[in-house]
Amino acid sequence: MTGREAGGDAELKKELDATLHARRELGDEYESALVDSFLEKVEQRLDGAVDRRVRRQLAEQQMVVARGARSPQGTDSWGERFGFGIVSLVLAVPLSAIGGGIAHLPGLLVAWIGIVGVNVVQAARVSPDFFGRRRKETSGWED
Repeated sequence: MTGREAGGDAELKKELDATLHARRELGDEYESALVDSFLEKVEQRLDGAVDRRVRRQLAEQQMVVARGARSPQGTDSWGERFGFGIVSLVLAVPLSAIGGGIAHLPGLLVAWIGIVGVNVVQAARVSPDFFGRRRKETSGWED
């Protein structure tokens, strides 16, 4: 927790204590107005915190763009893809043994369909244009 947040919590606690004290003194008829006033102060604090976070994230994104780096969502390396492939093959051995041992050929097929499916999803995630978004080739003939 930062100093600003701790100070804000202390201020809100004081506001709540003051609101409760005023409610005891003024009675039930002012309870709604006092609660609304307190909630408005809480909302202002939340709005301020959200605004600060959004500004900080925008500034961080602008710094990433200014440095010419890729965004964190788009990071992918050859090592990550290679590692995923190795892990997939290592897990394929026991999955094949279990599927083939329990359900014979159908079990083996189900295990490998699952393995291939996971790798296809990973390939689609890493390279969205991997599956057929080829450029349309034009011929020299006009229609």
